[in-house]
Amino acid sequence: MEAVGRNERNEAVRRVVVGVTGTPGNLSALHRAAAEARARDAALWPVLAWQPPGGELGSRNSLGPSALAACRAAAVERLREVLATAFGALEPGVTLVGHTVRGTPGAALVDTARDPEDLLVVGTGSRAPMRRLVRPSVARYCLAHAACPVLTVPPSVLKADLDAVHRRNVWRIPLDPRELTS
Repeated sequence: MEAVGRNERNEAVRRVVVGVTGTPGNLSALHRAAAEARARDAALWPVLAWQPPGGELGSRNSLGPSALAACRAAAVERLREVLATAFGALEPGVTLVGHTVRGTPGAALVDTARDPEDLLVVGTGSRAPMRRLVRPSVARYCLAHAACPVLTVPPSVLKADLDAVHRRNVWRIPLDPRELTS
């Protein structure tokens, strides 16, 4: 991996590392990372972290090498899908170097963006109280442990509207047409 981080003259190659999951909020972070990479003349490194079913402890005795290879292949395919969704047929306008890393998202991103010249971009996502209990914040982990600058990207303002529509559908609350005009 060291050879990838240097060019022919042994100068450090600038990278913008971004965590990807495919969620709408994360796509905002991916597009912001692409814009930062273009502005800095840097390579864009989207990173998708994956873990085997049951996590690392659960997989030690139950999964063989073929199952782990299948998990890794699924992660690679998911990364391709996310990049196709984000950029479609258009190229992001920068060198794109996708990575799948086995591990937790925060640790995978911090390990990948280990050079002080890197920029790490993470989405902040929804931090509802229940979600905080179940899943720790990747952005907080990265801010606390990264050796490079970290750019946090808040969710799109449209995400709150989408969440409100989903809540309305779950509770079967009728839509008032007057709400559409405001």
